[in-house]
Amino acid sequence: MRPILTRLALALSALGNAVVGLWALLWPSGFYTDFPGFRTGWVAADGPFNLHLLHDFGGLNLALAVTALGALHLGGSAAARWAGVAILAFNLPHALFHTLHLHPYPELVDQVLIMATTWGPVALGLVALLAPTRSTT
Repeated sequence: MRPILTRLALALSALGNAVVGLWALLWPSGFYTDFPGFRTGWVAADGPFNLHLLHDFGGLNLALAVTALGALHLGGSAAARWAGVAILAFNLPHALFHTLHLHPYPELVDQVLIMATTWGPVALGLVALLAPTRSTT
């Protein structure tokens, strides 16, 4: 079995992506107006409501959750690394976009929280990507 840090990164990634994905798919209007829940309006501040976009975003997040859960279930370093690549393929451009587009969020607290919640998944993907190979000695 992989080290606890890799398993934790995959589990947190799966949980976060599942929550975001299900919320966007099952209640897109609530996701649009209330995301992330503790500070409202992050999605609404960036443009008009688009049901198609929210469904695609929800499905993508569910796919990442399934990928991380699959890597946890398989238990090997190769699976963790591929999950890390998938997590990074979405989250790195997402984090870069938000880093360069903070203007819709005038309050510093929102800017800091957006940076934390977009770069956090990048860190989880890096942990999974760098999963150590299990020693046989």
